[in-house]
Amino acid sequence: MAANQNWRLIDVDALDPELQYPAELLSPPFDPVPLSTVQQLSQQCRGLLQRGENAEALRIALQNVPYGADDAGKDLHCTTIVEILGSIKQSEMSTTLNTIYSSSEAGSELLDTLMKYLYKGMAKKDAPQVGSGGASGGMSVLLSWHEKVVEIAGLGSIVRVMTDRRTV
Repeated sequence: MAANQNWRLIDVDALDPELQYPAELLSPPFDPVPLSTVQQLSQQCRGLLQRGENAEALRIALQNVPYGADDAGKDLHCTTIVEILGSIKQSEMSTTLNTIYSSSEAGSELLDTLMKYLYKGMAKKDAPQVGSGGASGGMSVLLSWHEKVVEIAGLGSIVRVMTDRRTV
């Protein structure tokens, strides 16, 4: 190789094909989740919202993530979580997140899962319609939640979400 070659552009995986991993090994296996199960969970969360149990609805939705669902099921669950987030008042955000964070040993993981849904909601081409502000109102709700999650879970939450292979 020439001395003036840019070493950063060398595809090292092409040099040793034995070190390439099949895609099945890189993504964790999950049992399939039927759409009907996701719909039942969504109805349960909406029932809790109607009774005013917003924090409980959010906790249940974050504990029962349908990683093995198809795209329609994952989108339905994301919509459910965004609806729950939109129903919680801004003054109650920190209290709700602190309750979820300190309620169990998996509190940090639940906030990481929430962060995944925040990023998924922000990435949608048709931004979630939350509140009276339309699409921009929905985005501001997600950004407010993002700020609060980072305050409580720290910047490590962002890194864990970006490196996690489980998709919501």
